[in-house]
Amino acid sequence: MKRIALNRRQFLGTTLAATAAIAQSNASGFTGFEAEKKGSSIKIGLYSITFLGVWYRGDALKLEDVVRRAKKYGYDGVEIDGKRPHANPLDMPRSRCRELRSLADGEGIEIYGVAANNDFSSPITEQRECQILYVRELIRVASELGAKTVRVFLGWTGVTQHPRIARYDISRALWEMTHKGFSSEEIWGWCREGLVECARYARDAGVTLALQNHKPVIETHHDVLRMVREVNSPNLKVSLDAPIMPAKTPEYIRQAAHDVGPLQVLSHFGGEYERGADGVVKGEDFYLPFVRAMREIGYQGYLGYELCHPLPVENGQTVGIEFAEKNAELAAEFMRGLIVSK
Repeated sequence: MKRIALNRRQFLGTTLAATAAIAQSNASGFTGFEAEKKGSSIKIGLYSITFLGVWYRGDALKLEDVVRRAKKYGYDGVEIDGKRPHANPLDMPRSRCRELRSLADGEGIEIYGVAANNDFSSPITEQRECQILYVRELIRVASELGAKTVRVFLGWTGVTQHPRIARYDISRALWEMTHKGFSSEEIWGWCREGLVECARYARDAGVTLALQNHKPVIETHHDVLRMVREVNSPNLKVSLDAPIMPAKTPEYIRQAAHDVGPLQVLSHFGGEYERGADGVVKGEDFYLPFVRAMREIGYQGYLGYELCHPLPVENGQTVGIEFAEKNAELAAEFMRGLIVSK
């Protein structure tokens, strides 16, 4: 897949141009929200799974250090993963939430979201009830952190962690085995029941659930929109992500964005980045049409960077945390440049 590049001169030039445009808008009578709409108000975030100690060799960063990395690399906010060692609800009493929120406020970093790794699709009743309880507790955590959204799945196969490397294939095979023999409509119904209940908890807490276009159960954004319609709650909206779309042509991306429209409240981007000797940062070419489509629909939320896939093996060992640090830093520069570009 083609990649696009942005060097330091282009990045600084587009940033200055955007800043000048917003300043000119203010001089012309646009202030606050109006001026922001006239310029670009998409923000970039760092999703803490990047430093969860799952995919690289080494330990997770503490959440305080994730916040500090976000500030250092130029992010506007952080999305916190709802699993250990970051923000499983078991480890997030009110006092811990207040402590973390205070630190983030002091760094000028917004905690804009919490991510659930939930699975409402299990044929086993007790498992579905445990997942509903998990999401309810994450809604509580999000509220106490001051976060606006909780990212949710319909189904999730999980991750198998090993001292040397994490894997998807083992848990995926188990998920497929337990769902064998049940119809897609049965599975869909279980997921809907779980979301209906959790949407009520989100309403009571003043939090929005953001349903991601992530497999399994979901295949395309049309499935996401179908579920949002069927749940019929103002507290269930959409996280449309470009990397997991089944097609990545500019036409498909633009149509998907317009189909979702004002329901879009969260998004993510990923990948690995390199800077060449000439200062160029390279990224996948589908991100530019995605950012343009987000501007067209008036999206003003976050694009959160996540490093969440098996990483390279060098000299017989999976790369270490320095690989995640490098990519998180370059990703922020790359996406910032796209956001302020024309």
